[in-house]
Amino acid sequence: MPPKRTFYRGRFAPTPTGPLHFGSLVTAVASYADALYHKGEWILRFDDIDESRKISESVDTILRTLEVFGFEWAAKPTFQTERKELYHSILSGLLQDDLAYYCGCSRKEVKDAGRRTELGIIYPGTCRNGLPSGSVGRSIRMRVNHKSTQFVDRFAGPIKQNLGKEVGDFVVGRADGYTAYQLAVVVDDSVENITHIIRGADLLTSTPRQLYLQIQLGLDVPSYGHIPLVVDSRGTKLSKSTGASAVSTDYPLNLLLAAWKFLGQSPPDRPLADVSEFWSEATNIWSAKRITTINKK
Repeated sequence: MPPKRTFYRGRFAPTPTGPLHFGSLVTAVASYADALYHKGEWILRFDDIDESRKISESVDTILRTLEVFGFEWAAKPTFQTERKELYHSILSGLLQDDLAYYCGCSRKEVKDAGRRTELGIIYPGTCRNGLPSGSVGRSIRMRVNHKSTQFVDRFAGPIKQNLGKEVGDFVVGRADGYTAYQLAVVVDDSVENITHIIRGADLLTSTPRQLYLQIQLGLDVPSYGHIPLVVDSRGTKLSKSTGASAVSTDYPLNLLLAAWKFLGQSPPDRPLADVSEFWSEATNIWSAKRITTINKK
């Protein structure tokens, strides 16, 4: 039986850089089903902070697609671009409190001087104690320490990361003037009072950076769950940037059932006539434990 009602607010946050693909649908299904099961709210946010990549018609396309698949959001969709002033105010506060600093390094300079790890190139700290003579601040970096940041992911289990050793001081304000995703998403989730986040496993290793920001800013930490990624025949994650095909809206029930199967969920025990019946059934039979099993294979 579904649990008794406690406050729950989940979200789905696509980037408006093209239509939804099957991987996007899987994430939406997982987050929405979890919200329904917990008798919670589910909201829609467009992660459009990088305006250089935004395709204006994508917003309407995504909205129409979600409607055809039977998704219902509890409030008017929000946009990161509506919060630019708030992001800049928080960046100013981080700089004032010396929790962040201006960095004058180019990507090439960081690549040449940094140490390469599985998570990328670790910033060497060139500007940590002040900009070198003749250098101009380009980006803003968050100071990190060498303490382990850890949390228990609902599906992937215990996660531990030493930001100082494995990541280094990371960018929160980009050189092009945009707020970095890591900071924007933390602010968004706090403003919108998000309690539960379900998203793709490609964001698992960046979650400790978000937890670190939440702690430094004194924000509540939501529950995180990272689901397995949908990949193509070459093992590459489906992505808009690599030209993944848009989900068809011709047979939405069939694709919902395919997403449900990918998530390892028990199939409905009766034939379903439409998407409305699918969600009615999904509300009762959703099982997060089955996603944990997928990740352990």
